Amino acid sequence: MEPCIVTVAVNGAEVMREQNPAIPYTPEEIANEVEQAYEAGASIAHIHARRDDGSPTQDLEYYDQIVSTIRRRCDIIIQVSTGGAIGMSIDERKQPIQLKPEMATLTTGTVNFGSGVFQNSLADMEQLALYMQQEGVRPEFEIFEAGMIHNALQLVEKGYVQGHQHYDFVLGVPGALPASLANLLFLVQKIPSNATWTVAGIGRHQLFLAVHALLLGGHVRVGFEDNIYYTKGVLAQSNAQLVKRVVRIAKEVGREIATVETARRLLHIV
Repeated sequence: MEPCIVTVAVNGAEVMREQNPAIPYTPEEIANEVEQAYEAGASIAHIHARRDDGSPTQDLEYYDQIVSTIRRRCDIIIQVSTGGAIGMSIDERKQPIQLKPEMATLTTGTVNFGSGVFQNSLADMEQLALYMQQEGVRPEFEIFEAGMIHNALQLVEKGYVQGHQHYDFVLGVPGALPASLANLLFLVQKIPSNATWTVAGIGRHQLFLAVHALLLGGHVRVGFEDNIYYTKGVLAQSNAQLVKRVVRIAKEVGREIATVETARRLLHIV
């Protein structure tokens, strides 16, 4: 098996300090969490911007501060979110692509998301994909439902996405595809054999799916965006704590952890 790429999703757009006091809001706080996770073994940082009060924003100014601060601290692959938060327009959501990060997320379909709906029309997907291509940004297909794989493959067929394909299976979001091993295996079988994939389990499913990804040859996403607990009822102290656990388990099952350089090679990032 290839070495496992660990992605850390340090804050997301929705989890607040009322739920876990360690959630980072400011650029400095986000960079601190990313740096610690990098030192623990993460090679990709999935980033959402927050205002000082914790509210989500896609404003370029905030992302610029976050990205520049992280780049001064460590050589981790920066992956910006183009999902933002529910209700944001596509023009809002695409702003951080202007910074030319190495990666950005690309959700390939509309999905129920808790009490809301995460809207992604075909035109929106094509616009984001083309913009990433123009800026030299590697997309990560965010897959919440099985049909989104078909949409991703259509973007490839039409030329909106070129080169290596990387998928992130986000399982366990209320209203979307449940988190189970059967569903993970089903999704893995639907993507091209030369594609790479990561799994992000929501809440208590994070560790369960991470362990199976290690055994199946996939890659792993952990972090506060998806899960704020270390064990049942016990809040995680940091994103690095969640990364360290995956790294330890990987070593115990004989799976090497990818360095940033190796992750770039596996994802064909140049």
